[in-house]
Amino acid sequence: MERCGGSEKGGPFREKISRPSGFADPGNTGNTGDTVAVVASPAADRLVAATEAAAARAGEAVLSAVGEEGTLLLCADDGAVLAVCRAAARAPDDPAGPLTVGLSGPVTAREIPAARRRALRALLVARRRGRACAEHDEVVDGSLPELLSDEAARGFAESRLRPLREHDARGRGDLVASLRAWLARHGQWDAAASDLGVHRHTLRYRMRRVEEILGRGLDDPDVRMELWLALKVAEAEGDPADDPAGGRTDTPSARPAEHLARDR
Repeated sequence: MERCGGSEKGGPFREKISRPSGFADPGNTGNTGDTVAVVASPAADRLVAATEAAAARAGEAVLSAVGEEGTLLLCADDGAVLAVCRAAARAPDDPAGPLTVGLSGPVTAREIPAARRRALRALLVARRRGRACAEHDEVVDGSLPELLSDEAARGFAESRLRPLREHDARGRGDLVASLRAWLARHGQWDAAASDLGVHRHTLRYRMRRVEEILGRGLDDPDVRMELWLALKVAEAEGDPADDPAGGRTDTPSARPAEHLARDR
């Protein structure tokens, strides 16, 4: 049976059902987590045709939709259709061009709208990492900058660090490197100053200048979090102006909060 209708983006979709069992239909209110959302980009009719053929042979169901982000597919977890999607992503020599695929992981029928978002997020991370396929479970295990889109991450980092970079470019002090070292050492003055090879009073002066230039206090944990994230995004982007060689670059671990206020 083939059914036609509309997608969330207003585009057409086709649902080819060889056997209703084994598929969490969006209209079903069951709680079995046996459906996977797949987003493949660019949109490809050949993938839709291949998955429908696989569904017919295996007695599975597949729902396909075409939207701005590519082709969306809903299919059974660990089924023939999902195998076809994985194989398509691993075929870079396809004459029609390579596909990038994001997978949501198994969900229940009620979670299908969220599954689409998870699959799209996985697709974006796959592109960022230069991979053909990524799964949502892999994505959430990655670092926070990897969860952000390239444009959003760069814009965020630039907005937070630009005033400090402009200060450093005028030859008035290494505020970016000093901030990184101080945050990496959890606000411990002696350790951070040692990493930088400067006196602790020099580092204190630089951190006061950071606060003055940004107009924000480093006592605020939200400010420290935002600045650390901006530094890590800049590092991931390979910005030479944010080379961390001058200090520690390990991510701050859970340490007592009093370290951040010590000797301020």
